[in-house]
Amino acid sequence: MDKNGTMIQYFEWNLPDDGKHWQRLKDDARHLKEIGISLVWMPPATKGTGTNDVGYGVYDLYDLGEFDQKGTVRTKYGTKEEYLAAIKALHDNEIFAIADIVLNHKAGADESERFPAYEVDPTNRQNKVSEAYDIEGWTKFTFPGRKGKYSEFQWNWTHFTGTDFNQGNGKKAIYMIKGINKGWADDDEVDTENGNYDYLMYADVDFDNPDVKEEIKRWSEWYINETGVDGFRLDAVKHIDGEFIDEFIKNIHEKQGNDFYTVGEYWKKNHETLENYIEDTDWNVDLFDVPLHMNFAKASKSGNSFDMSTLFHNTLMEKNATIAVTFVDNHDSQPSQALESWVDDWFKPLAYGMILLRESGLPCIFYGDYYGIAGENPIPGKQELIDKLLSLRVNHAYGKQNDYFDHPNCIGWTREGDEKHPAGLAVLLTNSDEGFKDMYIGKQHAGKEYVDYLGNREETITINDEGVGSFLCAPGSISVWAEHVTVPE
Repeated sequence: MDKNGTMIQYFEWNLPDDGKHWQRLKDDARHLKEIGISLVWMPPATKGTGTNDVGYGVYDLYDLGEFDQKGTVRTKYGTKEEYLAAIKALHDNEIFAIADIVLNHKAGADESERFPAYEVDPTNRQNKVSEAYDIEGWTKFTFPGRKGKYSEFQWNWTHFTGTDFNQGNGKKAIYMIKGINKGWADDDEVDTENGNYDYLMYADVDFDNPDVKEEIKRWSEWYINETGVDGFRLDAVKHIDGEFIDEFIKNIHEKQGNDFYTVGEYWKKNHETLENYIEDTDWNVDLFDVPLHMNFAKASKSGNSFDMSTLFHNTLMEKNATIAVTFVDNHDSQPSQALESWVDDWFKPLAYGMILLRESGLPCIFYGDYYGIAGENPIPGKQELIDKLLSLRVNHAYGKQNDYFDHPNCIGWTREGDEKHPAGLAVLLTNSDEGFKDMYIGKQHAGKEYVDYLGNREETITINDEGVGSFLCAPGSISVWAEHVTVPE
């Protein structure tokens, strides 16, 4: 594509339970194209435990808001018909539709069953703290509202590795199901946090079960053909057997071609762990750059004591740029969520400048940062700021990049422009006092006048005969200098 690609995560945790989100997305598609969005990551469309389910308590993968199940036909976001209409609107505007899919677990079983299981230590799931005994777990999924349409597969306890509640005595614990070839996935296939992080929540899907593997593959083929989506965002991959994920993606590529896009959520700030996962899955899946997000969050809370020259150290953006999806915040990091690691407000403009105006990574904008977060403690969005940065990304952020990460508080870079986008730009930001830096932007720009498109500085800077400009930024701020730009009021 001629223009730089950008993704938007089109939901936040506190969206209203009004069934109108797919309609909002459909109506917003043209606007998203106009601001430079090329991929939309939609929330899970599959039926959850009720209309208030954000989508991660997945009940029926084949119910996209079509059947009367769990007390509702629609999901939190609307009906299947409305979902398909939203996808069509995205396609009409040449935007890729990315579906969020949740394979790790199932919730809201239709019936309980008796089966043998061990209690395990929550902090070391490999450590059994009881002998095996019969429990009554919610593991039978018959989908009575769907009545076998699309798939007659029904789930029972043999299709899971664990659960978290014994109906027989009302006890909550982590139970490892006992059986032939049962147990958690091998340590080298899932994250080793808590001893073994195969189990996350609800009824944990057994990806060693051949019937399960075939059903999940069949479902993915059905889903893609039924909806026309262009890619998957894979939830919670650090809890899923990496060997299966590799097999799953390769099967999709065989059926759909290599252009089908996949990005995984592996929530870990350790780069080495992420790189091992990339290699284990043969570089077939992109990953969200959690280490970069964590660096942003830490920097935002450290003020001028954070060394800005280290912001990209040990991140996917720095070391594995071709598979890095960069982001500032998301639904899991937003306030009051389990993985809360919110980037403070003052640092948000700096962080968005860093993911949108550099050459590495595919940036992902968060709905909550753009449109705002609802709920008891609402947070306003930064639409005006992000629109300006997106305009700069679409029109100016091209060509050779020259980095100036030579100061612990003030860093910057320039983009020289290319044949199709000759304008170029210069970025300077600081987490401390006013910043200034001489930066090379190219001799082809000699004599041109540059202004701060974000409006944080009022000066006009002239590029000298050597292609260097003396750029400035205000305290704790970012300035983006571009040629002949009318700064919005």
